[in-house]
Amino acid sequence: MAGSDAPDRDKVLIDRDGLQGLIDALIDDGYQVIGPRIADGAVVLEPVAGVDDLPAGWRDEQDGGRYRLVGGGGDAVFEFGPGPQAWKRYLYPPTERLWRARRRGKGFAIEDEAMETPRYAFLGVRACDVHAMAIHDEVFDGGRGTDPGYLARRRAAFVVAVNCTRAGGTCFCVSMGAGPKVDGGFDLALTELTERDRHAFLVEAGSERGAQVLARLDRRDAGDGDVSAAEALVARTAETMGREMVADVAALLGRNLEHPRWNKVAERCLTCGNCTMVCPTCFCSTVEDVTDLTGDTAERWRKWDSCFTVEFSYIHGGSIRREGAARYRQWMTHKLSTWHEQFGSSGCVGCGRCITWCPVGIDITEEARAIHDSEGGE
Repeated sequence: MAGSDAPDRDKVLIDRDGLQGLIDALIDDGYQVIGPRIADGAVVLEPVAGVDDLPAGWRDEQDGGRYRLVGGGGDAVFEFGPGPQAWKRYLYPPTERLWRARRRGKGFAIEDEAMETPRYAFLGVRACDVHAMAIHDEVFDGGRGTDPGYLARRRAAFVVAVNCTRAGGTCFCVSMGAGPKVDGGFDLALTELTERDRHAFLVEAGSERGAQVLARLDRRDAGDGDVSAAEALVARTAETMGREMVADVAALLGRNLEHPRWNKVAERCLTCGNCTMVCPTCFCSTVEDVTDLTGDTAERWRKWDSCFTVEFSYIHGGSIRREGAARYRQWMTHKLSTWHEQFGSSGCVGCGRCITWCPVGIDITEEARAIHDSEGGE
């Protein structure tokens, strides 16, 4: 996977034409380039063919339950925060057929599922989402059972990361140790420079295949001033986060499973599952068996699910978590606390999507802070 065979990371500069050259080179190498585009009033992740497809000049305004795109960003193409989609939709698709069986005489024969592995090149992956990919690597290849489809797509993917130069209103990646600067897990990493009447990208390679692609682009060596300018932009981003998670949140939630705050938040929570759908690390799923009208073919499909649905915790006799308070507690404590026990890290990367896309603006950092403050913490 990206970043496993990193060479010396000499930094170079490319301009807007160089960015187009990068996209062209990836397409020539057989990748389908997936990047940010504007659709339906949001920045989404879809195939791109060139720089003109990117959301140049657009920024976003994000707060609890609020997302707006605004113009005025100049020529910058990456001056926006995480949108409603995470990269998991390409590595861990919302629907996937697991097997198919056809009638053979009086029985059924299961057919081998042909595995087609698309070659994706992800353009514009934020540090939080790079960390989310690493978390899914542990989930789907952590020795507890592997997902061959995910692993094949992940190993084939080429990752072009972007260091954030502008913090979003609901971002809190710094307090989760997940950004705003990428620290590995990429083939190439870009920092967009738009100061002093210029538009350039500082680029470093994080893998051998990244270095090979970079060598084919029109570029020039970066000077100390270029590197300093990029570092200053990322440092400013780190200092202007829109949110902050309380320290030692895993232990905090672990000792407050019966806290009255769970009922308080349930008065607002719609249990719609939006937070889990937009989250880059949530991976809950269900399976559904279907047949055709003749009864000659049967299929099993895996589909995204959410711990906010009543049916998700159903066992013989009924659902375990029938109340909204129990379902919200399950989601938040798993994400921030018990995930450590399962996978050795937090399940949250501080992207803020769950805050922005909650219809009623429930803020995971605010809920953790409320429980923290109730203990008399500072």
